[in-house]
Amino acid sequence: MQPFTFHNPTRIVFGPGTTARIGKETKACGRRALLLYGKGSAERTGVLGRVRDSLNQAGLQWEALGGVRPNPVLNFAREAIAFFRQQRLDVIVAVGGGSVIDTAKTIAAGARYDGEVWDFFSGRAEVKTAAPITTVLTLAATGSEMNSGGVITNEESQEKYHLASPSLYPQCSILDPVNTFTVPRDHSMYGAVDAMIHLLEGYFNAGEEDLPLQDRLVEGLLRTLMEAAEVVYHEPENYPARANLMWGATLALNGLTTAGTGNTGFPMHMIEHSLSAIYDIAHGAGLSIVGPAWMRYASARAPRKFAQFAERIFGIDQGTASQRAQAGIEALEKWFVARGVPTRLPEANIPEQDIPRIAANARRLAEVWGLDDYTQREIEAVLEHAGAATARSAGR
Repeated sequence: MQPFTFHNPTRIVFGPGTTARIGKETKACGRRALLLYGKGSAERTGVLGRVRDSLNQAGLQWEALGGVRPNPVLNFAREAIAFFRQQRLDVIVAVGGGSVIDTAKTIAAGARYDGEVWDFFSGRAEVKTAAPITTVLTLAATGSEMNSGGVITNEESQEKYHLASPSLYPQCSILDPVNTFTVPRDHSMYGAVDAMIHLLEGYFNAGEEDLPLQDRLVEGLLRTLMEAAEVVYHEPENYPARANLMWGATLALNGLTTAGTGNTGFPMHMIEHSLSAIYDIAHGAGLSIVGPAWMRYASARAPRKFAQFAERIFGIDQGTASQRAQAGIEALEKWFVARGVPTRLPEANIPEQDIPRIAANARRLAEVWGLDDYTQREIEAVLEHAGAATARSAGR
């Protein structure tokens, strides 16, 4: 285990009915709030109304701004930054999933910066200070409610990049699993996939090999997320399953499972960001395609950890390390298929002939993230494992 410092300042308020506490929690951070939300589901389900009531009861002044897209975009964030300044607001209340919270982080950073907010994503500037954020989570997926990072897409360049800073941890996040009861089945499963791949990025790409504690943390969370997702798939209003899915997704990317693992790369996310940036598909759907493809690519070179994954998650203990690794990847892919998520490029209407274009886009992000081993040809090799020919060879 390598040396580390773990600090996560986000206050979590978890449980049914906790949405009513957002006003009190936000009042501790500011008095004039930007109420940020998405395309309308928060309004239809009543969550937004409960948030407004709570803000009013706390005596807060607020201005509402809706319209955040599932893959949040830079131009909207720029407009929101201008609105935040014009209205002289001092705190952001994000009601939604990762897209809304990531947009809130972009606004929070941009509102206190004199330059172009894209500077934070392109590496030209670092976030030194930001407006405070509180959140009411409505989708278990990204973990943005308890971490310091966020992603956004530059529509003009088709680049989906990220920013991060200790200043961007939400001050408080309300996690009420009841707020996720109405999430459609497909997006519930996309969220589960996102959380699972967050865990697997650190599991397979850690800078340290001997990590029994972190490995078992990941494996336990992974099994719990899968069990909860299976129940939610059939019973969307099952509270225990929604609760485990929500808290599990938060823990998957709050820094806990990677503490002590050393430098950890995120190559699956690096490649998927190009899919959602170019084709505007759901992030979790892109990850369910890229994840097994990347695992096939990486396990061919170093099967040991993948064999461990196969044994501990799916009970596969027969055969060589390479055989166990491949069997575990196939089992994961079958689990994805059973949950109704895509596992091949054609299933998401992404032409296989676009692989060079996707790889060129992803290569730019690989340079920003320092993933120097991922040349365009290597990224193409990963994506070729997600083609229709691979599906036929697997007997699908």
